[in-house]
Amino acid sequence: MQQQMGNIPELEGEKITIAVYEFTDKTGQRQPAQQVASLSTAVTQGAEVWVIKSLQDVGNSSWFEVVERVGLDNLVKERQLIRNTRENYGVDDSSLQPMLFAGLILEGGIVGYDANVVTGGAGARYLGIGVNTEYRVDTVTVVMRVVSVNTGRVLISVATEKTILSTRTGANLFRFFDMGTELIETEAGMSANEPVNYAVRAAIEAGVIEIVYEGEQKSLWQFKEGMRNGENDTSSVSNSSNG
Repeated sequence: MQQQMGNIPELEGEKITIAVYEFTDKTGQRQPAQQVASLSTAVTQGAEVWVIKSLQDVGNSSWFEVVERVGLDNLVKERQLIRNTRENYGVDDSSLQPMLFAGLILEGGIVGYDANVVTGGAGARYLGIGVNTEYRVDTVTVVMRVVSVNTGRVLISVATEKTILSTRTGANLFRFFDMGTELIETEAGMSANEPVNYAVRAAIEAGVIEIVYEGEQKSLWQFKEGMRNGENDTSSVSNSSNG
């Protein structure tokens, strides 16, 4: 995914100023737990950090100028503190530059977390020696849209999905010795769970890539002449778009 983001052609013209206010978890899902009530959420509550990071990295940082909006209250308070301090002490306030405003807003969120979409496994035992393997597939769904500040119109809307794979393998030994008077039993295993945070990040990055290509197809922006390298290949992430 990082390679695909770096291979996007450069933007024709100046960077696009875009704002990200929030990118929330809209699933309401809690982490799965056995026989106890879990208060931990299934997905991250700070997905906007991955959105901002993806916008800054796409096309080798040649596409978007991201302005701070998640911590806007803190930014405004700090600027007001600077103004008040300079006014009280008679210091020139001209060095404080005006804040950038964005022509586009990127909104959306994590809209789905489906657990146990696919489960399965296999095992075998012979002469008291056995092996087994199990797997589980979860799916996280992310929706992103680009909104025009000038008109309020939704210019682009995309949806991406990423699967989360969990696997477990084990082996066991069960044998009797000395006419059945002694018994030995051993068991070993290993499990691997793909991090949910990684899946969310991959889905967001795939969404940003789709936004760039769909915006070019809709003539919202253009690739630098002679640099278009064909449609993006997001084979590792299933995605769909809704204009």
